[in-house]
Amino acid sequence: MDMTSPRATSAKIVVAGGFGVGKTTMVGSVSEIRPLTTEAIMTMASVDVDDTTAVAGKKTTTVAMDFGRITIDQELILYLFGTPGQNRFWFMWDELVRGAIGAVVLVDPRRLADCFSAVDFFEQCGLPYVVGVNCFDGVQPNTIRELREALTIRPEVPILTCDARRRDSTKQLLIALVEYVLRARGTAPLAARTPVPLT
Repeated sequence: MDMTSPRATSAKIVVAGGFGVGKTTMVGSVSEIRPLTTEAIMTMASVDVDDTTAVAGKKTTTVAMDFGRITIDQELILYLFGTPGQNRFWFMWDELVRGAIGAVVLVDPRRLADCFSAVDFFEQCGLPYVVGVNCFDGVQPNTIRELREALTIRPEVPILTCDARRRDSTKQLLIALVEYVLRARGTAPLAARTPVPLT
């Protein structure tokens, strides 16, 4: 049953980050519809191009985008667009972020350098973003303060830990982004809205 209001507003969110940080997993875990993915099997041709050292079990990669949808409350629907992580697909990013209100930069705390380019991209284009530290197997080797310093993230940019496999965790990350955008625009926070329970 559709629990959204006829006055519901939709917004576009971009989920970005380096290769193998969990972007497709995040979109899939939180989407209330079957997510659209453009996963392709990695072949021997990518051996010298994609560094899979830290993600040895990874057999597929996003070659265009991921797409999902989540209803945050009765008046807000988010459309999620996951970016490809490899540098050779970066030419798509300008189009994927067009019309977005904000972005989530997913970070693998074991490979911080892989997210530098994504952070720089959103800083340069002026799109609000939050950082989601995807704690694989609950491992968080650094404090939030250490991560902020290492990534040179401005004090007002939210940094949260998450588990991209868990819907409740990724939903909170999206809510944090929307609230950050609303604060920047001087709009009422989501706490004043009526929530819609996830099923």
